[in-house]
Amino acid sequence: MTVPSPASRIRRVVLPVALCAGLAAGLTGCASDPDEGTNGVGKLSATAIEEEARSAADAAQAVRLAGTLVSKDGTYKLNMRLKENGASGSVVTKNSTFELLRIDDTLYLKADAGFWSHEDEGSGKQGEADADTAAADTLDDMYVKVPQDDPSYKQLRGFTEMGVLLDGLTGLHGRLVKGDRDKIGGLRTVKVKGGEDGEGGTLDVSLEGTPFPLRFARGGGGGVVVLSEWDKDFPLDAPAKGQILDYGKQLPRT
Repeated sequence: MTVPSPASRIRRVVLPVALCAGLAAGLTGCASDPDEGTNGVGKLSATAIEEEARSAADAAQAVRLAGTLVSKDGTYKLNMRLKENGASGSVVTKNSTFELLRIDDTLYLKADAGFWSHEDEGSGKQGEADADTAAADTLDDMYVKVPQDDPSYKQLRGFTEMGVLLDGLTGLHGRLVKGDRDKIGGLRTVKVKGGEDGEGGTLDVSLEGTPFPLRFARGGGGGVVVLSEWDKDFPLDAPAKGQILDYGKQLPRT
């Protein structure tokens, strides 16, 4: 039997070790870059990321905003498509659901009879109750033109203002902190938080394409909204004349 020389034994041991070391070095050198194929904003500071997202949103022509807004007045579920000259979509509250359509300064409100009905409990005024029911039936699923002089016009229009909603629902408070990476709607994002725990809100900014804000969680349980369909235009067509009711300067009392 031939006994391997010491040099031969050393080569048998050293060669596999060298190959493993080289392979490890190669893998380390080719480790995936978390920002590879992105728009690069993930490398920026939290403040710079937030500024990029705000600039992108300010320059956008259209967006869909869907989610929940919690305020002292109640909880609102929004599903609105918005652009500079108008909007369309729905708003759901605890007791009602209604649709809004705005074309420039003209605002329409559409709801079912339950939204318009008014019960004057304990009044004993059956005639007024009957009149309210009749009015509600007339308004059922019709587009009611909201007069600009009516007190509700400004409040309802606020749900259709792209700039107002984006400013109010995506603003962070406190010291900005860069958070983890995530995915929203299949797109990679980086989080920017207001405060270490996001008590001032958490914004997810797209790492793909334009750095649009894609999701915003308001601090203190104030709701979560998802922003999508950025710059995707949509039609704003006035309802047919037979679907519109115009009450002049003020909406019906109901």
